[in-house]
Amino acid sequence: MVTEHKTLNRKEVEQLVRDVLMEKLKRGSAPPPAVERHAQQASGAGGPPHPLVVNVSARHMHVTPQDVEVLFGPGAKLTKLKDLYQEGEFASEQLVTLVGPRQRIIPNVRILGPVRNYTQIELSYTDSIYLGLDLPLRISGDHKDTPGCTVLGPKGALNLTKGVIRAERHVHMSKEDMSYYGVSDGDYMKLKITGPCGVTFDRLRVRFHPKVILEVHIDTDEGNACDLDSATGLELLK
Repeated sequence: MVTEHKTLNRKEVEQLVRDVLMEKLKRGSAPPPAVERHAQQASGAGGPPHPLVVNVSARHMHVTPQDVEVLFGPGAKLTKLKDLYQEGEFASEQLVTLVGPRQRIIPNVRILGPVRNYTQIELSYTDSIYLGLDLPLRISGDHKDTPGCTVLGPKGALNLTKGVIRAERHVHMSKEDMSYYGVSDGDYMKLKITGPCGVTFDRLRVRFHPKVILEVHIDTDEGNACDLDSATGLELLK
């Protein structure tokens, strides 16, 4: 990941935010806040080793330790707001503002922890249209030929040259989960959601990690399309 670090004083940051906000008011309002949604299907006798959980992965950012300090000041570290489903992962208290090439902004984008060895922003298709970015569909960490954007924090800014993606919908699986479903890392499955707005999502990527438990991630647009809150059934299909 190649980033250009520019240290700004508080007055410069505040002026930049004011300028962008004025431009936003001229062009229209920002997209609505991303909504977290969750659905779970309990496992019964003879079922999968872990309950099938589907979570909406709302817009968010991952950062390196160095970029945390650029955005929030020397010595800054991520502080936990709440734990996420996978052990050790959390939503931090730190928020940033994204500025796209059209000078439109998306404020209050949350950083997820812990820190990583790359900086990445994950947005929905709707977000990408609003910001004016042509985002490829990628698995986390694949940043080849991806666009960047400007990220504003309270102490400084990042001018990312790449690393903004639409996350490919995926299912995290342990070895036991993959054995139960008869799949391997990198395979594709289908996610069937029944309910008033039931849909079947194709091309759900299997992602293996030895320390994860079964969890599907879809983005905000996909969660809205199936009205995940109203789901009455969840099923993974080969």
